[in-house]
Amino acid sequence: MKTVLITGANRGLGLGMIKYLTKFNNTEKIIATCRKTSEELSLLAQESNKLQIISLDVTDWNSLKDVTSQIGNAVGASGLNLLINNAGVTTKFTKLSLVKVEQLLDNLTVNTVAPIMLTQSLVPLLKQASEANNSAPMGSDRAVVINMSSILGSITQNDQGGFYPYRCSKAALNAATKSMSIDLKKEHILVAAMHPGWVRTDMGGKNAPLDVDSSVAGMFATIQKLGEADSGKFFQYDGSELPW
Repeated sequence: MKTVLITGANRGLGLGMIKYLTKFNNTEKIIATCRKTSEELSLLAQESNKLQIISLDVTDWNSLKDVTSQIGNAVGASGLNLLINNAGVTTKFTKLSLVKVEQLLDNLTVNTVAPIMLTQSLVPLLKQASEANNSAPMGSDRAVVINMSSILGSITQNDQGGFYPYRCSKAALNAATKSMSIDLKKEHILVAAMHPGWVRTDMGGKNAPLDVDSSVAGMFATIQKLGEADSGKFFQYDGSELPW
């Protein structure tokens, strides 16, 4: 995977992915997008000439055309090998009696609608990468979309209830992932959903059992192993398949 784009890259898992790619991977071009860059991300960009930061609010639909043009200029003829739709929001445990409309709409907009619309906008660049590497099998050497989901989006494994805004947004993202995998199959673009594990980040909280580095390393190892038969599936960071 020569070219990679990660959304929500200024902190947490997104920042962890950027660190991994700049230090341990042969990626030629890394594009980090976020609404507002962090000091740590800015320092990484100063240290690595293959990292470029592009400002992006994933819910600003009117900016997608311009941002896609910037991304196209950054990746050039190589196209985009890997898109990781990582930007997301969450709410704390929410009982049915306490759910607010604003929470539902906010989670659905950021976690579901935004990845769909950004992917739609970037399909030409993903297709470009797939065509440029048409001798490679379907996978990360060609073109891949990874939608960062959560085990809380699994309907089968929901045995606790609650978390309405987050659960619904991630279950919907899983449904979108399946549809993308079908719609983009003819372009040889692989699409999968990924659960990073319960990770110690601002979103996951300090009590989470998994550190960022372990999650990120596992996810990239899994991504690099994905093949045509894996498109449209839901995976945990360690490569195990999860139920919808």
